[in-house]
Amino acid sequence: MSPRPPVPPFTEETARQKVQAAEDAWNTRDPERVALAYTEDTEWRNRDVFLQGRAQVVEFLRAKWEREVDYRLRKELWAYTGARISVRFEYEWHDVDGAWWRSYGNEQWEFAVDGLMRRRYASINDLRIGPDGLRIPRP
Repeated sequence: MSPRPPVPPFTEETARQKVQAAEDAWNTRDPERVALAYTEDTEWRNRDVFLQGRAQVVEFLRAKWEREVDYRLRKELWAYTGARISVRFEYEWHDVDGAWWRSYGNEQWEFAVDGLMRRRYASINDLRIGPDGLRIPRP
């Protein structure tokens, strides 16, 4: 596969470009397109799910976007150095029963020299929200 610029080592400008590209791709909700940003042997931790390889990523994302309907994501650069970028993010979605959620989290990314993501570790928390966008307290 050809390089996927920008490539490491990252500057603030190129790290921001990488974050924006990831946000744009994930908002397509197209698992195959999203997976092309990762190495064939990519390693993921997403919450309590551990994945290895692009094929597992595609299957994971298909199932995710079947559960998380009308998903809309925002990412923000948190830090960068060399071949690593950290982001914080939030996204909103509703489940198949129509309940709305806002999910918050942090991701740590590590890139190969060709600019493909080799590792993605995500910690995520979900918060139920009402029609006004405010948190619904747990009983």
